[in-house]
Amino acid sequence: QVQLVESGGGLVQPGGSLRLSCTASGSVKSINTMGWFRQAPGKPRELVAAITSGRIKTIADSVKGRFTISRDNAKNTVYLQMNSLEPVDTAVYYCNARVAATFDDYWGQGTQVTVSS
Repeated sequence: QVQLVESGGGLVQPGGSLRLSCTASGSVKSINTMGWFRQAPGKPRELVAAITSGRIKTIADSVKGRFTISRDNAKNTVYLQMNSLEPVDTAVYYCNARVAATFDDYWGQGTQVTVSS
C-alpha cells in the first residue's frame, strides 16, 4: 500500500504561481511513476504531468512551458511548479503514484487550486 499526502494548493491571481508537493509513504520502493492529474467541475480527470523514477517526464500540451514537474526520490516527493496560472487551470489537483509491477494506482486526497482575480 502507498499513501500520498498533498500540499500547496490555494487561491492565486491570474499570472501567479503555486507549487504543489506530494509525499509518498508505505511501499514506496514499488512506485515507478508519480504525477499530477486535475479535475475541473463537470469535466473528466486529466493528466497534467508525470515523472518516472528515472526522471522521464510527460507534460500535457495545455501546460507546457508553464508547469514543471520534478521528483526527489530520496524524499519520496513529487513537485508541480505552476507558473503563469490561468483561470482555466482552476481544478482539484490529485497526486498519483503507479506501481509498475501491478499497474496499481494510488491517489492523494486532492488539493484545490483556484485562479481568480
